[in-house]
Amino acid sequence: MHRFKQRIASALEDRQEQGLYRTLSCLGRGQNMSVQLREQSLLNFSSNDYLGLAQDPALVAAWQEGLSRYGAGSGASPLVTGFHSPHQYLQSQLAEWLGYDQALLFSSGFGANQALLFALLQKGDYLLQDKLNHASLVEAGMLSPATMRRFAHNDPASLSRLLSRMPDSSPKLVVTEGVFSMDGDLSPLGDIASVCQQSGSMLVVDDAHGCGVLGESGRGSCDHAGIKPDILVVTFGKAFGLQGAAILCSQYVAEYLVQFARHFIYSTAMPPAQAHALSKACDMIQQQGWRREKLVALGECLAGHLSADVEMVATPTPIKPLMVGSSERAVSFADKLRQRGLWVSAIRPPTVPANAARLRVTLTAIHQEPEIYMLAQAINEVWHEE
Repeated sequence: MHRFKQRIASALEDRQEQGLYRTLSCLGRGQNMSVQLREQSLLNFSSNDYLGLAQDPALVAAWQEGLSRYGAGSGASPLVTGFHSPHQYLQSQLAEWLGYDQALLFSSGFGANQALLFALLQKGDYLLQDKLNHASLVEAGMLSPATMRRFAHNDPASLSRLLSRMPDSSPKLVVTEGVFSMDGDLSPLGDIASVCQQSGSMLVVDDAHGCGVLGESGRGSCDHAGIKPDILVVTFGKAFGLQGAAILCSQYVAEYLVQFARHFIYSTAMPPAQAHALSKACDMIQQQGWRREKLVALGECLAGHLSADVEMVATPTPIKPLMVGSSERAVSFADKLRQRGLWVSAIRPPTVPANAARLRVTLTAIHQEPEIYMLAQAINEVWHEE
């Protein structure tokens, strides 16, 4: 016990000395995109609720209706007694919308990614991941029995070179994100899909930050790029305004995951009331295209009101990174914005590379233009103070 205490104390001290210590902020949720921190009301520009569905009365009512119909919890894992009619309907709805044979539901995107890689990969397989893939994917690859290699970010040529060094007879799995959450940039999915096809590799795309935001009827970054990966992972904690995830795949892959994916087999199923609400969110995403149109307009508004020397990365997504460099500067910048009534989170290593700390500005469809003007003005002021 004493050795563990020493190790824990040392790790916490190191994290504080590096300026990377993280703390939980208990927030109250206000109207639209405002949050309450102690006595201060702040406009929230750090939410992944891109389409503004999380507080939409129609979605709240759908969850309440689900609770009335199906109760609070599922009561068991899917293979015991946890799989109910709302789960089945949502799976069919997702599969039809996104163009796959089957969808399997999970309680989190982290769990879905780990379930997929742990179940699919065996010793002798090769796993190739984009260097900036999410921690859930990278960790799963490190812990899997496969040989993992990471290709340069958004670089199909780097991927192709790595694949050329691998035996033709070995199974190869390529994994990338559709939209990268810290940079807001899109993967060159068309080129990556071509490389996979030429090498006989299976392609997995994690579209956590693209589904709902991009593509025809919000189908996501793969639709936007005109490709269909072998396996697609979508999550419900971003544009859907809720929580959970789904793996979209062929019927035989789905059957394999039901048999061998431990996160699916041994986890309690999401509440049926939540699945009922997710079906409503799925309908809203497809039918309410104005939300995606407004995100584009707000992005243009923000870019148009920032000073020319402000280092905000132009992206085709609601994620707008403001590059500040050092962790100390990022924390200082976020504090000064908070003093001006704006909540923008500082993102520091190890989430991003050393000296690449940034403020991760995210826009939502329920932000209003005057709020974007306020954000731009505050960023301009703080940028020139730093």
